[in-house]
Amino acid sequence: MSSIELRRVATHNLKSFDLRLDHRKIHVMTGVSGSGKSSLAFDTLYAEGQRRYMESLSSYARQFLEKMPKPDIESATGIPPAVAIQAKNVISNARSTVGTQTEVNDYLRAFFSRVGIPFCPDCNGAVVMAYQVDTVLSRILDAQSERVSIFFPYLLKKNSKAEAQALSADFVKQGFEFLIADHGGDVSITPDSFHSKKEHEVRVKVDELTRNVNQRNRIREALELAFQAGAGRLGVICGNQIEWFSKDLQCSGCRKVFKKPTENLFSFNSPLGACPTCQGFGRVIETDWNLVIPDESKSIQSGAVDPWTKASTRWEQGQLLDFCKRRKIPVKTPWKTLKAEQKKWITSGKEGDEYVSIADYFKYLEKKTYKMHIRIFLNRYRGYSVCGDCRGSRLRPEALYVKVGGKNFFEIQEMKIDTLLHFFKNIELNLFEKERSEALMSEILARLGFLSEVGLGYLTLSRMSRTLSGGEVERIHLASSMGASLMDTLYVLDEPSIGLHERDNQMLISLLRKLRDLGNTVVVVEHDRTMIESADEVIDLGPRGGEGGGRILYQGPVAGLRKCEESLTGRYLSGKDCIERIPRMAKPDKNRKIRIQGAQANNLKNCDVEIPLGKLVVLTGVSGSGKSSLLYEVLYNRYQKYRGRPISQEELGKVQLIQGLEKIQDMVLIDQSPIGRSPRSNPATYMGVYDEIRKLFSRLPASKANGFTPGHFSFNVDGGRCDACKGEGEQVVEMQFLADVHLTCEVCQGKRFKEETLEVQYRGKNIFDVLELSVDEALAFFKDEKDIQKKLAPLSNVGLGYIKLGQSSDTLSGGEAQRVKLASFLGRTKAQGQILFIFDEPTTGLHFHDIKKLLASFNALIEQGHSVIVIEHNTDVIRSADWIIDLGPEAGDKGGSLVFEGVPRDIVKVKESHTGRFL
Repeated sequence: MSSIELRRVATHNLKSFDLRLDHRKIHVMTGVSGSGKSSLAFDTLYAEGQRRYMESLSSYARQFLEKMPKPDIESATGIPPAVAIQAKNVISNARSTVGTQTEVNDYLRAFFSRVGIPFCPDCNGAVVMAYQVDTVLSRILDAQSERVSIFFPYLLKKNSKAEAQALSADFVKQGFEFLIADHGGDVSITPDSFHSKKEHEVRVKVDELTRNVNQRNRIREALELAFQAGAGRLGVICGNQIEWFSKDLQCSGCRKVFKKPTENLFSFNSPLGACPTCQGFGRVIETDWNLVIPDESKSIQSGAVDPWTKASTRWEQGQLLDFCKRRKIPVKTPWKTLKAEQKKWITSGKEGDEYVSIADYFKYLEKKTYKMHIRIFLNRYRGYSVCGDCRGSRLRPEALYVKVGGKNFFEIQEMKIDTLLHFFKNIELNLFEKERSEALMSEILARLGFLSEVGLGYLTLSRMSRTLSGGEVERIHLASSMGASLMDTLYVLDEPSIGLHERDNQMLISLLRKLRDLGNTVVVVEHDRTMIESADEVIDLGPRGGEGGGRILYQGPVAGLRKCEESLTGRYLSGKDCIERIPRMAKPDKNRKIRIQGAQANNLKNCDVEIPLGKLVVLTGVSGSGKSSLLYEVLYNRYQKYRGRPISQEELGKVQLIQGLEKIQDMVLIDQSPIGRSPRSNPATYMGVYDEIRKLFSRLPASKANGFTPGHFSFNVDGGRCDACKGEGEQVVEMQFLADVHLTCEVCQGKRFKEETLEVQYRGKNIFDVLELSVDEALAFFKDEKDIQKKLAPLSNVGLGYIKLGQSSDTLSGGEAQRVKLASFLGRTKAQGQILFIFDEPTTGLHFHDIKKLLASFNALIEQGHSVIVIEHNTDVIRSADWIIDLGPEAGDKGGSLVFEGVPRDIVKVKESHTGRFL
């Protein structure tokens, strides 16, 4: 078939429509948040494609795969096997890196094992090679000296005269007549020359001849005999120079023997390659003195040593004060003013004193780690530090002796992908090496090229996967898919432009077109204007979120979408609607600002920046330019240190000076992490509105008649919740070696509460019905309840009117979780001092119309006296900023510099700024 055809699609809020998608096209699905894009793309198209593919497999294979629920559709035809690439980072394994995830490391390990050359660390990096007869012959014929002597080493053990006589006779019988003495002269093989009182090595002469081409056969025979008699080792004297050769990998200088490199030697996930000290993690857990002494402005008497401020360590604090008294160490002055020697005495002890130092105390506790509370106590003061043996390479020393193009495996891993791509394109290999590595080189270049094309050229292969953003993980999967070269496959992508600067978007679009041209069908859920305008076909869903959405407003070329009056997307694309800048003071107050000097975290190059307070500050720059390093490691982590909060040295960005931190009450990071760790957590509980709803239900006449309290309407405590499922609504069946199976509770039918609890109704709805309401529906339903309205309204204001009150927090996207957190601050009645709010790409997953609401929310925070700083690539948000800090000009080593700092209208004048060019 030439197309995918779906009939009566009714998954979630979709309104039972029909849809036809042509194969081998790029289809972009857009619409306001909650309009049904993900329901159509992932829960229908991908789920059905994956389900049908799984049904074609054997029952044995299916048990290892996650079963997809059947979407609510009448029929579906033409759906190929599907691959979903989502903007989520669920990787927590510390062993997973960009190199392992993209399989580039697999090819690099094979490449190193085939063409890598060992270098001796004890002989100034001398090349270690395994020689064959022809190689040694060529070296002799190319030598400058005319006379050549060939010999082999023989280990002469301690022997008697009789043994020496028999041994010398055996050598003479084989045709060997002379030994080569240390001074270079010949010594005849006699019983006396073979008699030895201690074990030592002698050099048995095989032949001496004049070097010329006519002697080639004689030299070859001598070399073959020497290799055979010398167990694979021989020596050659040309002039006064002795050179050693071995058929094994052996250093000719120090005679150290090296093992032949194997693929596992270069794997930090294999015992054969992993560093024995850190087990291949590159880091070890040690005492972190920044956690032990978190606030250096405190004195010893006021509790500078944090572990000894606990009730259980009063004796240790007392003996520290006694020690300081004996050694005349001041206990009332700040820790930072003490001499280095005095600090060392306190932390490590002083010889000849009975004082138990902090280090000694921790060593004593480590012997008692079988006790849970001891382990918890120690972990408070431990942090990760680079392994001293492998220095972060994760590999054992033998792996680092092998080099390709002058680089060892770790140095390759530490190179930026763009730099690495250039390195392999220009690497010089001999004919033999090219033949052995041609296929591997092709795969390495292809995969590095795809990573560069999706805008990830600033990453290194050693970067841990769990530190990547959702957008970076998605683009890595996209690059891996290109490397797999699949055909006739349905690719479903979730906002691949997340985290990409406008400059890099074109490369991403080009890659999607390559994916299409391979013969694949590409479906993209996207809000980015450039991506929408580059689609072969646009499907716009709406007109609103939740129950107000789920309809196809437009399907066709983007030009037609601009004319669709019902479509909010079309109105913003055509310019009929726009995101207007909220007017505020043009110039920031010079006295209210945070000043950073000499920021050097990661790739930052001594950046000096000013962050005005009480404003919307936007941090811009291409991906990898240093924005996150400045915002998290320098600003946020340094503030945590300033407030005396525990933060490890590894997390602190280097900086010369930070001024103005005292001008804010707190600094709050509103990231995209889940709002709760438990599936029981939901928007209603997080916002505190569920408490008000439970109180309301407990005041109803039916509740009073039954003696119900607010606790009866909670699914977290016994009373009114279902006893069978403990308020979960489902029961978990453990499947031992397989994934647990979740079944709807047969007692409450998934409604979480007892039957008598559900009989209590407010305006015709019970507590379960209320939790099933969307935020906007709840606002209308509780229109007479001011306390509930006050706590719900912020959720609607940030564009989350479509989510359900009882929706489990683990089903919310990162962007939705971030906006729930923002709404919780908007819902507070009074400002708790002046807070600096930090956001990282808050427009993720947002439609133009939702971005307008987000900016209004930022303005509400600023009106309350707070400050907002965001990392953002969206041009509408950048235009709305009061102050822009633009980093770059490029990514990685070519970035990390301050390109521009000031108001938006001035950035367009800066030629070096990619952001200014797109504005």
